[in-house]
Amino acid sequence: MNAVVTTPGSRMAALARAELTLFGRSRATVLTALLVPLALPFTLRSAMAEMDLAEAGLTVGLVLLPAAIGFSLLFAVYGTLVAVYTSRREELVLKRLRTGELRDAEILTGAALPAVATGLAQSLLLTVGCALLLDLPAPRAPHLAVLGLLLGLPLCAALASATAILTRTVESAQVTTLPLVLGSMIGSGIAVPLELLPDRVASVCELLPLSPAITLVRGGWTGNLSAYEALGALATALAWTLAAVFAVRRWFRWEPRR
Repeated sequence: MNAVVTTPGSRMAALARAELTLFGRSRATVLTALLVPLALPFTLRSAMAEMDLAEAGLTVGLVLLPAAIGFSLLFAVYGTLVAVYTSRREELVLKRLRTGELRDAEILTGAALPAVATGLAQSLLLTVGCALLLDLPAPRAPHLAVLGLLLGLPLCAALASATAILTRTVESAQVTTLPLVLGSMIGSGIAVPLELLPDRVASVCELLPLSPAITLVRGGWTGNLSAYEALGALATALAWTLAAVFAVRRWFRWEPRR
């Protein structure tokens, strides 16, 4: 009888399908990943309308759109995956998966695929919604917006696996994810555009993990991002991703924390 030959892609796809089934069974996860990112951006609309955006060459739409994508990255991808990795580890799922054909990178990637796909679909939906409801013009540099989203998705997945190292239980994930969530909302240009901050503060905030994605998405619409600024954002995003991957390879725990 011939043995079944599997590939990394088929193994990760099978794991992703199983994870998607579990994803749909958790009401809390569905609420956090699907509804929160859709609702939060529009709660900020009244506050943004009071900002002096015209002086920075921005509009409410140009602020809300990157904010909406940022919320999707934070909640649909990052927050969801921290809970997923922690839950699967504590339930010994990750330990059992390591006894089979799956390699470590395949396990983490396959488990992340449903959340990443959700974040991608949600970001596209939010982009269309913001464009229609806020009368946004066509992006002047669409390649930058696409680059920002494609950098943000794997970055948030990598940061989620790194945060899971410090997370003991699913309940404590609400605490361990708080620094990145709050830091990104305040300092990465989601709630307050970096263009409105003092230059020194903005220079520091540009180095935060989610700042490159927000900067590139907004720059894709405004067309005001120089090649130097775009390359700087790209380098920052790659540096954070590589740092997170290194931390996971070095310290990620596959068995329950006792």
